[in-house]
Amino acid sequence: MQPGNMAYDRAITVFSPDGRLFQVEYAREAVKRGTTTVGLKFKGGAILIIDKRITSPLIEPTSIEKIFKVDDFIGCATSGLVADARVLVDRARIEAQINKITYSERIPVDVLVKKICDFKQNYTQYGGVRPFGTALLIAGADDKGIHLYETDPSGAMMSYKAGSIGSGRSVVMEIFEDKYRSNMSQEKAILLGLEALMGATEEGSLNTLAVEIGIVKQKEPFRKMDPKKVIKYVTDTKK
Repeated sequence: MQPGNMAYDRAITVFSPDGRLFQVEYAREAVKRGTTTVGLKFKGGAILIIDKRITSPLIEPTSIEKIFKVDDFIGCATSGLVADARVLVDRARIEAQINKITYSERIPVDVLVKKICDFKQNYTQYGGVRPFGTALLIAGADDKGIHLYETDPSGAMMSYKAGSIGSGRSVVMEIFEDKYRSNMSQEKAILLGLEALMGATEEGSLNTLAVEIGIVKQKEPFRKMDPKKVIKYVTDTKK
């Protein structure tokens, strides 16, 4: 970095002369260093798939949580700083419950995502705080249909048919752009997601114990897939 930019580098509230907030860009770099996470919409639902990236055989895979249930029909997966993600998930759960108590109905997915992004954005404009070093893929179902959103540390949001966050995002998006089709079946969507996840790993393979899948459908609440089924899908993808 140029010496003249150091003053802008140290303060979250100061723009550099070329219109950049360096601390926000650093938060994005934290996401890029995180584990690869993918999400796809299929006919009647959406899936989230994560690779926990287990670095030691001594680690208990079940202790690593990167897919969270937010509300009955909304779930999210994270990449970046997991501790930051837990704070955002807790905030999202509170917003969902406030909506349910106030209006006696489930919160629409887009409304919840906007509330979380507004909360993230607050942490980019006040001194004494830092941006959240995490991105979220949020999948959900409501009266408007099936949704898949990506949120950025800056508070930006984007809706996708198939998306990815984390270190292998560019590779995954290339595979999705080539092979993703609308109205895919659930099984084809899972296999494509695992194929993309496998292509994004340095080893070119997946640890069956490190993969976790979350599913939501129009009439079925968000849930994590049974580990035995996940192992079967990962094994089928390797063939």
